[in-house]
Amino acid sequence: MTMADLELRNLSKTFRKQTILRDISLCVPDGSFTILLGPSGCGKSTLLRIIAGLEPQTSGQVLIGGVAVDHLEPAARDIAMVFQQYALYPHLTVRENLAFALTIRRLPRPDIEARIAEAAQLLDIQSLLNRKPKDLSGGQRQRVAMGRAIVRKPKLFLFDEPLSNLDAQLRTTMRIELKSLQQRLRATMIYVTHDQVEAMTLGDRIVLLEGGRIRQEAAPDDLYRAPADPFVAAFIGTPGMNLWSGQVTTRGDRLQFQNGDLTLPIPFLMEQQPSLNSITLGIRPEDILLTPQPGALPVEVAVELIENLGAELLIHCRVGDSRFVVRSVRGGPVQQNHSLTIYLPQDKLHLFVDDRRLDASTALPS
Repeated sequence: MTMADLELRNLSKTFRKQTILRDISLCVPDGSFTILLGPSGCGKSTLLRIIAGLEPQTSGQVLIGGVAVDHLEPAARDIAMVFQQYALYPHLTVRENLAFALTIRRLPRPDIEARIAEAAQLLDIQSLLNRKPKDLSGGQRQRVAMGRAIVRKPKLFLFDEPLSNLDAQLRTTMRIELKSLQQRLRATMIYVTHDQVEAMTLGDRIVLLEGGRIRQEAAPDDLYRAPADPFVAAFIGTPGMNLWSGQVTTRGDRLQFQNGDLTLPIPFLMEQQPSLNSITLGIRPEDILLTPQPGALPVEVAVELIENLGAELLIHCRVGDSRFVVRSVRGGPVQQNHSLTIYLPQDKLHLFVDDRRLDASTALPS
């Protein structure tokens, strides 16, 4: 199967004076699994449709394998797309659905049968080939939809929220199958979703969009550990990062963060003191401790609610107007409507100045 890289250069889309996409530049390497992630209305499906040639861009270029394809119709771009709706012909069998696009392209019948057999084996749908879509489950229909893409042997696979109509358990199963399929095919895949769990588990790289622009592009682990701004920090993670906006005050030669009743020393010395009204401090729920640790900052909180998830708890806490969520394993002295001391490891704190991450390149350890 011949794959190709994808490059987007300064891509923008305006519709009825509304900007849908803003100056998108992106490189998708050959053989990679790239996720377009973001909330509803951020432009990710529009971007996918532009790549496929189903919708024109206002400005910018789309290149596949180093060749500009803006002037090409969808059929000429050598792309296969799998939609949220399965788009199967109800009057045709699975075999006929798989063969349809190849028949239109006038491939020899032996080649068509060989491709169908290969895709059916990859997707474990050999026993379904003589059935019609109405006789299939949701998961089986989605496998057939993927099979229709595979038999075409395209340069790029595009997926537009293909698992969103499936129940939670089946989505998990299909995620595993899709990731395995991508690795076996070594295919270049671009996948649109609003589900950050899907994004984190499937992708080699995640492109997080909001308001028609890229907020951050990174490997899943980098996106989780070093979010570029508060939006990324809150969007990635279940639950998202605890974030508080506050002021910076000085105590001796150290800086402190203050948000109402919450006061914490900032474990950085900044070269220039930032604007006092644009400081955001954050920590992930799973990084907060219930037992003391050297260097961790103790905070007395009130426990408002405990969510029991079975193997772990989500503990909702408050200090004045500042709220925390703590993710913890079961056990320990945690009771609703009681006080609790939690501990914030200083190396797990995230600081954002003017909505940009402050990290080791712009701060010195205290």
